[in-house]
Amino acid sequence: MNTSLIYLDYAATTPVDPQVAEVMARHLTREGTFANPASRSHMAGWMAEQAVEGARRQVSDLIGADPREIVWTSGATEADNLALTGYMRANRARGRHLVTSAIEHKAVLDTAAMLEQEGFEVTRLTPRADGRIDPADLQAALRPDTVLVSLMAVNNELGSINDITALGRVVRDHGAAFHVDAAQAAGRLELDMAEQPIDLLSLSGHKVYGPKGIGALHVRRGIRLEALIHGGGHERGMRSGTLATHQIVGMGQAFALAADAIEQDRRHAEAMRKRLLSSLSDQDGIHINGDGNVSVPNILSLGFDGVDGEALLMALRDVAVSTGSACNSASVDPSYVLTEIGLPRERALASLRFSFGRFTTPEEIDRAGEALQQALASLRQPTSA
Repeated sequence: MNTSLIYLDYAATTPVDPQVAEVMARHLTREGTFANPASRSHMAGWMAEQAVEGARRQVSDLIGADPREIVWTSGATEADNLALTGYMRANRARGRHLVTSAIEHKAVLDTAAMLEQEGFEVTRLTPRADGRIDPADLQAALRPDTVLVSLMAVNNELGSINDITALGRVVRDHGAAFHVDAAQAAGRLELDMAEQPIDLLSLSGHKVYGPKGIGALHVRRGIRLEALIHGGGHERGMRSGTLATHQIVGMGQAFALAADAIEQDRRHAEAMRKRLLSSLSDQDGIHINGDGNVSVPNILSLGFDGVDGEALLMALRDVAVSTGSACNSASVDPSYVLTEIGLPRERALASLRFSFGRFTTPEEIDRAGEALQQALASLRQPTSA
């Protein structure tokens, strides 16, 4: 990577922690544990299976789950697809109604839209101005035929934190199942599947300093899913395919490190957030989108009066930030997350997302603040007639 680049897009992806890369390397080559974990006829396969099961426990430990409830997937997107489609299809005899929100990740929203084409019905809740879902609104949306509710723990653009325990109680009292996309929450919020009323939980490796291409779905015992990928009956029949040992052990190690560093990472992100906001304190026309008091500290969405977000993004040549979710960055439309919380189109188009991580330095924040001030001064300068 360009050494002059200031990387402030950790919500899109995190760099792999060096300790994670080291563990992964030991599971790739002939000298390491490279065999197929499903090859149970020889020692090499047993060792690979042992590595996979060790990683399964590391992931489950971070979220307070039973290791047998962890199903490996290719990422949180596949986990979301398996949770929604797999559950709705398997339980269609009980009901065909799904409740979600209008600001979920596209992996949930697009899957919900696909389910509508299959004849299922979907209700999309409107969030409050702070980006959170009101439990009372969820209660009002439930119907006798509601079988699944899917709401994210942390919004990937605003950083807003849903009260998933309160929301989960509403769902459980109704008798439906509760799915939570926790891609942005794992390693940042305390999660405890033994205590929280959550039935399905999507997880990602690359949001927690692990590799891309690996994720997991926590499936509470007793929850029935219809498989989306067939062939071999791997992962208790819920997700077939040869397990990617090196990626799995990488995710396991990343989650183990996150368990040890969760408080340190949180304090560091808070310090970086405060430092950036302080560097901009003398600038007028800057707004925090959402409510920083109910958000994770590592995600900060800012609106800038008098500028276009894309123009500001281009002016920040040495600062890696985004105009919203990485999955939505090719669109010229304003972020649907920002418009759904009530921001006018002009304000939404003039917004950028900054996200901090374990390797962000105070010096990088200072340089980013200076670059922002210079870009704003240039873009807001009146043009001569």
